[in-house]
Amino acid sequence: MKLFDTHVHFCRLGGEYTQDDQIARATDAGVSRMVAVGGSCELNKGAVDAATAHPELIKVALGFDRDQTEELATPEKLNDALDRIELAIKHLPQKNVHVCAIGEIGLDYHYSPESAPEQRALFEAQLELANKHKLPVVIHSREADEDTLIMLKEHADRWQGDPSRIGVLHCFTGGAEFAAELIKLGFYVSFSGIVTFLNADPLRDVAKEIPADRLLIETDSPYLAPAPMRGNRNEPGFVRHVAERLAEVREVEPEALAEQTYANGTHLFGW
Repeated sequence: MKLFDTHVHFCRLGGEYTQDDQIARATDAGVSRMVAVGGSCELNKGAVDAATAHPELIKVALGFDRDQTEELATPEKLNDALDRIELAIKHLPQKNVHVCAIGEIGLDYHYSPESAPEQRALFEAQLELANKHKLPVVIHSREADEDTLIMLKEHADRWQGDPSRIGVLHCFTGGAEFAAELIKLGFYVSFSGIVTFLNADPLRDVAKEIPADRLLIETDSPYLAPAPMRGNRNEPGFVRHVAERLAEVREVEPEALAEQTYANGTHLFGW
């Protein structure tokens, strides 16, 4: 089974095992492509370091997530952060490291709804950056689906890139209506280990109906380890369990689901 983990945070995969150990286990499990995802200075650096060490396996998504609003509170700081991403897009290919997306970026009103205006401003600036470079976006949305959709519809209207490569809503936990609206806009929908959880029947109902050509899988390592690995630090090799559970839900063979999501990820991230 050939697998593509489309969302990994490498710099937080420390602890008992090294990054190289976890990548070795991932390849043993059949994972041959991964997107190392940023979201902060630390996460962006971790993504680049992982891709530098394993360019044949890993591409990077760079960005600043919703929890960076305080860090990037002034126009000067925001512009400096965006400039750093642009420099990475331009110069990293010289090191055989390729920025394949802007992310993760988005909105999360669960912990800090009071920062919603600042989150939207940060999100908007990076949507503009993605459009400028015709790069797909990796979107986070939690308890902010209405605002997320409003902003993504505006982004889709402006989008100058390939309409089939506009982006993905990662670690999807929303409802069928939200998923349908995303698909209308050309987005992929990605499922993490949450889809394997015992109490996730409503999410599995949604996952069953996603068009095959819009479906992705991920671990969101080191978080959200899937069943039967609950209680462990998540890692890319565990994406196999996500694929197997989704295949069961969708009533297809695991190999067929792995092949489809591999092809989808390859197209979206321009491998």
